[in-house]
Amino acid sequence: MTVRIEHLVTSGTFSLDGGTWDVENNVWIVGDDHEVVVIDAAHDADAIAEAVGDRRLTAIICTHAHNDHIDAAPALAERTGAPIWLHPDDMPLWKQTHPDRQPDHWLADGQVIETAGADLTVLHTPGHAPGAVCLYDPGLGTVFTGDTLFAGGPGATGRSYSDFPTI
Repeated sequence: MTVRIEHLVTSGTFSLDGGTWDVENNVWIVGDDHEVVVIDAAHDADAIAEAVGDRRLTAIICTHAHNDHIDAAPALAERTGAPIWLHPDDMPLWKQTHPDRQPDHWLADGQVIETAGADLTVLHTPGHAPGAVCLYDPGLGTVFTGDTLFAGGPGATGRSYSDFPTI
């Protein structure tokens, strides 16, 4: 089987620092006809599970722990049995959304997560969030950046838990 990348957009809200905004989020499904990983389980566990279909979900990988990237992760994990992966530096953000549920595994810089022939290398990229990560697969020629990068530049860094103030 050939590894492929599937894209799903989900809608919901992002809340931080006393504000809440309507947002759309990218959910990425990487794998083949038999097994996949989900990158950023945002907003709608049912829609994500439907996109995964009858394939085995081997991991739910969180690029960072802002609520709009992780809010559906526990429900998706419960539904599929897949473990949730998060960088430990994002636990303060995770606890704001899921105070009674811990991630199952920790992401570490340089770690490789394998699925269906894809080798996703974890790159710790703090800035937008302390535990932000990107996932790079040279074989796919792809980097999944979460919110480390926005269209036109770096992800927002002027909020709580980010490393640099906005200029």
